[in-house]
Amino acid sequence: MRLTGKEVVAAMKEDLLARVDQLKAKNGRPPKLAIVRVGEREDDLSYERGATRRMESVGVAVEVFAFPADVAQEELENCINQINNDEEINGCLLFSPLPDHLEEDRIRNILSAEKDIDGITDESMAGVYNLSGRGFSPCTPEACIKILDHYGYDLKGKRVTIVGRSLVVGKPLAMLVLARHGTVTVCHTRTVDLKERVKEAEIVFVAAGQAEMLGPDYFSEGQVVVDVGIHVNDEGNLVGDVRQEEVEPIVAALTPVPGGVGTVTTSVLVQHVVEAAERVLEKA
Repeated sequence: MRLTGKEVVAAMKEDLLARVDQLKAKNGRPPKLAIVRVGEREDDLSYERGATRRMESVGVAVEVFAFPADVAQEELENCINQINNDEEINGCLLFSPLPDHLEEDRIRNILSAEKDIDGITDESMAGVYNLSGRGFSPCTPEACIKILDHYGYDLKGKRVTIVGRSLVVGKPLAMLVLARHGTVTVCHTRTVDLKERVKEAEIVFVAAGQAEMLGPDYFSEGQVVVDVGIHVNDEGNLVGDVRQEEVEPIVAALTPVPGGVGTVTTSVLVQHVVEAAERVLEKA
């Protein structure tokens, strides 16, 4: 079975449209996202286009703050502070990595946790680990959970293996799985018995960051596999961390690449902007 993101996105869109309409009626304006981009990296531009389309499809406004690659530290910090103080902006997406001459840790932590809709600040990450706080979890791990929820896979009591330990996916995903009462094993590219750890799991999340690293010898029948990876191979095709064509006949369910986790990630970004706007309204 293919766990496509299209169905999940459609269900989320219906819910988000209704929530945005409610916010417009109460505030007299739509929720708004600020995108901060330094330079003209193609992957940033592609994500910006996709995020803008998804936001606008449910009525969320977008404002882009674009800077040249040689932007000064002070100028970028002033932009983040401006966003923090703008009551009409509910969320901010800061593209990274930033150029080497910028202090990225300082810049990202200037951003207010209330507007950190992709979990990049230290305060937001702390919130993931104690399941409280003002920020949001990173969008990709949350997208993984949403896919399983949509297709009816309960994590409670399940043996779960995560291949990958990054702060962006692996570690926060482990916390989200624990919050759902799954039993988690976190592996990585240096795990000695990686095949055994993957094979014994009921649910596997693969976020190793290496194209088609895991083949059919890593998997067993009945498993649910979420492939987080996305890469361009030598033929110019998008592939994941799993060798999809070889693995799909073995496992019970698999997210495709493309058309899986990445599709849902952008919708989670929209949801966080809407939630941020709703939180402001609740406080008021």
